[in-house]
Amino acid sequence: MEKTVLVYGDSNSHGTKPLPDLQTRGRYARADRWPGVMATKLGPGWHLVEEALPGRTTVHPDPVSGHHKNGLPVLPAILESHAPVDLVILMLGTNDMKARFGLPPVEIAICVEQLVRVIRQSVTGPGGAPPALLLVCPPPVLEAGCLAEIYAGAAPKSQSLAEAYAGVAERWGLAFLDVGQVIAPSPVDGVHFEMEDHHKLGLAIAVAVQAMEI
Repeated sequence: MEKTVLVYGDSNSHGTKPLPDLQTRGRYARADRWPGVMATKLGPGWHLVEEALPGRTTVHPDPVSGHHKNGLPVLPAILESHAPVDLVILMLGTNDMKARFGLPPVEIAICVEQLVRVIRQSVTGPGGAPPALLLVCPPPVLEAGCLAEIYAGAAPKSQSLAEAYAGVAERWGLAFLDVGQVIAPSPVDGVHFEMEDHHKLGLAIAVAVQAMEI
């Protein structure tokens, strides 16, 4: 039976290209963004659902980009819309590092844990059980290019985000992947990924999924 994997993320799961300026937007093709690379590696027994919104935060209405960027309120509806969901891959937290939110890594991890709780307490997996969950920590940002001011102060504090996320994964008994151990953001804007890094990440996440034996 085909398994459904739901990717819940932000612009780096959406496939947004590194931004040369704040007015230019580009998106990689399905086959070149990491969820598509992952799906190809996993093979025909998997159905991919991409739920990736640029600017999405964990739990914060964004006063600049819009209240709809809050990843918490819509999550139960998304889970129910695609049920039964065998696996959720959760990769959020980069946008929480924006200077406008002023959050330390420990609080970003507390926020992502709210999303973990929704997923692991839901009945949207096979047979009414919760979906399996792979928690993915985004890589440290670089404070570069047109996003440097927006992410002012994020580079040093983002270095300890993976440790905080690993604590969440341990508390909930989750599979965990630290993207910072696989790739780094593009120096063009310090946040988004080059195409070759999408391919590297997609393959690494596919390996992590296969190890879960879902």
